[in-house]
Amino acid sequence: MNYDVLVLGGGAAGLAAAVTAARQGARVVLVERHGSLGGTATTALVHTVCGLYRLHSGSAALPAHPGLPAEFAERLLACGAAAAPQRLGRLDVLPHSPPGFALVADALVSSCPSLELRLHTELIGVSIGGSAIAAVELHCRGRRTTLEPRAAVDASGDAELAALAGADLLQRPAARLQRPAFIFALQGVDVLQLDADGRIRAAALIAAAVGAGSLDPGLLGSQLRPSGRGAEVYVTLDLEGPPDYDPLAPAQLTALELRGRRLAAALLDFLRQHHPACGRAEIAAFPARVGVRESRNVLGRALVTGDDVLRGSPQPDVVALGTWPMELRERATGPRWRFPEELRPTQIPLGALRASRLDNLWTAGRCLSCDHEAQAALRVIGTCLASGQAAGAAAALQAAAGTAPDAAAVRRCTGLEVPH
Repeated sequence: MNYDVLVLGGGAAGLAAAVTAARQGARVVLVERHGSLGGTATTALVHTVCGLYRLHSGSAALPAHPGLPAEFAERLLACGAAAAPQRLGRLDVLPHSPPGFALVADALVSSCPSLELRLHTELIGVSIGGSAIAAVELHCRGRRTTLEPRAAVDASGDAELAALAGADLLQRPAARLQRPAFIFALQGVDVLQLDADGRIRAAALIAAAVGAGSLDPGLLGSQLRPSGRGAEVYVTLDLEGPPDYDPLAPAQLTALELRGRRLAAALLDFLRQHHPACGRAEIAAFPARVGVRESRNVLGRALVTGDDVLRGSPQPDVVALGTWPMELRERATGPRWRFPEELRPTQIPLGALRASRLDNLWTAGRCLSCDHEAQAALRVIGTCLASGQAAGAAAALQAAAGTAPDAAAVRRCTGLEVPH
């Protein structure tokens, strides 16, 4: 079965890549292991879109990315799946409903006649011909299928396609990896008592209980955030792995999921007893999977570094922007922030989206070529939409012409203007 472009992973990056490639006229297959699109925005209950807006010192949110990222935000707002952009300190975020995000993703995919979606499907094999991916093998419910794409985009988050293809990969030591997030939903909360002061009170109660030894230290830094939809509240926990933490190891992923649910149940019991907003609260939803923030990247023909983020280094072959600061979550006490000079955007070059030794493999989202510090800024959903859009355009252009495009051709597809 021949396709112009195969996209692995239906999160924000893969969704943007697949839709963009299809809109360029490519025959596209989008492969996702879960039963819905959206990635961490749906399966991990990440309920704000970060990185959609420019860093600035004003008050109004300023969209940063032309094309599909802006369109996606507009669709979320138009159908009531998102509230107005919210200012958090120096940052703007778009609060959204995870089910609404999934529905908007479904609508986008359904609007592309040349895009085939395969849910509940895993990649299990890759064949190489020369210096390119020649075929991939997929598996769904005991059935195997072989596809032969002209170009491929790895938006799996964990560089699964690149790993099976034998590409060069980047993986940091366990001690430096960003902590994974476990987000769950509460219902029956008196949100009027969980305003800013109420959330501060909750944090203080939790910290005191951890200090006294009556709560697990893993609950230190728990964040409660009303969703704006009735009595619903999202709770975010940053989980700690073992000293040899490996987010790709089945046993460790299993342990994280189990620990997240145990901590959630313990926190609910504590809040019911000690916080007036939560006396009748109950868990309404667990995530389908823990939200892994960092695992491994594909080594590309260019590497985005932390210094590039802080300086907003000009890239002659820029094809996408990152507009989120470094959000380093290596400790249980919350994130460490590092903002770029003069709030400049990070310029993502085309070479960071193309695998170093495989001519037809493109990457996007968490898979793109960057170091640990840069990944802390580029991993967010808004930037994933932007890098996915660029990778999808590049893959479609390569499939049509037989050769890799230059950055100017990709920018013409996405509408990105080179920052000055």
